[in-house]
Amino acid sequence: MVYAFTLDDVAYLASSAGREAVLRASELVGDDRLRAVTVLRERLGDRAAPVLETALLQARVRGRVPEGWLLTADAAEQATAAPVAAHRASRLAGRDVHDVTCSVGAELDALRHTASRLVGSDLDPVRLAMARVNVPGVPLVRADALAPVTRGTVLVADPARRTASGRRTWRPADFVPPLDELAAVGDRSTDTDTRRLRRHFADTHDLVVSTAPGLDPALVPWAAEVELVSLDGRVREAALWSRGLATTRRRATVLSTRGPGWQVTDAEEDDCPVGPAGEWIVDPDGAVVRAGLVRQYGARHGLWRVDEHLAYLTGDAPPAGVRAFRVLEHGRYSEKTLRTTLRRREVGRVEILVRGLDVDPNALRPRLKLAGPREATVVLARLETGPEAYVCEAYGP
Repeated sequence: MVYAFTLDDVAYLASSAGREAVLRASELVGDDRLRAVTVLRERLGDRAAPVLETALLQARVRGRVPEGWLLTADAAEQATAAPVAAHRASRLAGRDVHDVTCSVGAELDALRHTASRLVGSDLDPVRLAMARVNVPGVPLVRADALAPVTRGTVLVADPARRTASGRRTWRPADFVPPLDELAAVGDRSTDTDTRRLRRHFADTHDLVVSTAPGLDPALVPWAAEVELVSLDGRVREAALWSRGLATTRRRATVLSTRGPGWQVTDAEEDDCPVGPAGEWIVDPDGAVVRAGLVRQYGARHGLWRVDEHLAYLTGDAPPAGVRAFRVLEHGRYSEKTLRTTLRRREVGRVEILVRGLDVDPNALRPRLKLAGPREATVVLARLETGPEAYVCEAYGP
């Protein structure tokens, strides 16, 4: 069962005694969780539950948000990873920004370094109390995202994407707040906090929404730019930018905690023909694939496609810093032929990548009956000419 924090819990967790208790709980949990529960109950009584939950949540989000933050379970799940938030904040540098679903402050923490002026709001009083602890000094107001307390700001939103039953939803109308209503939001607030804040802002809003990468862009026709963002090889979100903020129609942003990121957009050259496999196969980052920018990425790096309908690229040299596969040999795929090839090459361990074929790598691997000291990557792809198998050596991250 998920623990429901109270305002009293937040006040205690923000105190020096509460922070020390969470630190001790983190050390205990690392050794033995069951023992930690017993010890904390003996030491803290009713405070044990919020302290233990906080320690567990902080461990879950380590590396995504700053150390020592206060969170709820839902906030921990939805919190934007710091590098992703920092990227979005960089695009909003110098603007007046209002995070209308600020939750515990993950976006605010990045925006406060770039925004000209910044306001956060949320309907949940507990999350707002946590945000006040996590991002001190940022003005926060309890308010509905559909009735923003500012004018002339860029609205930043990250709607919840689960129904009341907890199931994930892909229908924008089921988001909280509903995405179409958020896009069409007007300024309907009349409370005292709103009147006070209105004195500092103008009349109209631009909007950027963080949402799931699988959302169909056709469902959000108001989004002038759809940006797919990945971090360390995992696609994290689709960012929807309104017309006043968009600079292109489609963008892929590839971020890394190990070095600088890069982008590709639909404004770039897309001359990327189809041809036979070269010396290397390149599987573009998922953000590039989901954004529909494989041709632009290939054209930038002098690559070509192995098939009209597949995202695999090929060429004589891979782009720097990406995972690529040197082709050792390839031919028409059959399980028997692949087994023979791998045995001849003394391959005992194999990574299997599949595009366009109904092949389960986990089911295929034991049937290959591998034995030998070498490793290989097998790329299976359905081309217009039929199924093809590429036996490769993997290089890169």
